[in-house]
Amino acid sequence: MIKDGRLKNFQISFLALVLGIVGFALVVQKMTGILNLNEAIFPVILNISLLVSTVIIGLYLLKAIFYSKEFLADFNHPIRVNFFPLLAKILLIYSVMYYPINAQISKHVWIAGTAVQLLFSLIIIPRWLFGKYDIKQINPSWFIPIVGSVMVPIAGIHHFHHDLSWFFFSSGLIWWLLLFVMVIYRIIFHPPVKEKFLPTFYILFAPPAIAFISSVKLLGEVTAFGKILYFISLFMFIIIFSRSYMFRKIKFYLSWWAYSFPIVALTVATILMFHETHLSFYKHLSLGLSGFLVLMVGYLIFRTGKAISKKDLCIEE
Repeated sequence: MIKDGRLKNFQISFLALVLGIVGFALVVQKMTGILNLNEAIFPVILNISLLVSTVIIGLYLLKAIFYSKEFLADFNHPIRVNFFPLLAKILLIYSVMYYPINAQISKHVWIAGTAVQLLFSLIIIPRWLFGKYDIKQINPSWFIPIVGSVMVPIAGIHHFHHDLSWFFFSSGLIWWLLLFVMVIYRIIFHPPVKEKFLPTFYILFAPPAIAFISSVKLLGEVTAFGKILYFISLFMFIIIFSRSYMFRKIKFYLSWWAYSFPIVALTVATILMFHETHLSFYKHLSLGLSGFLVLMVGYLIFRTGKAISKKDLCIEE
């Protein structure tokens, strides 16, 4: 891979693939009790996700070592830089999964994920505030650095003082609201986003779903505020899903993995709604979303494998 130059063009967006696999493992863990699944299934999927995470993150670290110029180009790119905070989200999901398994591992992973999230927040948000961007550079991938902040409280309430979780939750929530307005304005009143970024539209319903989960963890119950967040996410999912025919027409890009994590977020939020309300509607909805996620992840793995075999990935843009 080093010799043929593909490592040089190894995309940071591969982390979206890792996030999708890790998120899928989380859904399997949450659905095990609802579906009475064999408890041996989750550890297998967890180990697969750990393997995928190690390989892909390891390959990108090799790129950073052997091709520092290309690594810095990614880091200074107005869009690609937004994919770096995916590492924080991956670590924070692992902290959630490991909490019922090993609280100590969960705590260490949560500390790492929170530190990475804070680091990239301090790098990226000042760029937004003090840099100069064209409105056409904005797309839903800009939500990625924000979502991690909203995720911190999910495991954070178990590992540190609640005020730290409130700090991240508040900062993530305000930036989600600001970016949501800007992204919608850009989508409606300016030229369409490039085809390869169309899948990132799915990210639109991820922040409110995760914010709902965090609000329940922080407040200890489903409040009116939490319901507003949940139904915003569900509404945006319905709107975007109703336009699915648009997404079927585009060429396969790694950005297709942006489909997966928002579905994970909404599914986990729906499972939580079921546990908190005990309404059968949410149980059936979580089953439907889980089935949709299984089909989506399976298809994405197939298309990614096909693209790798044809050497359509890791090529110079």
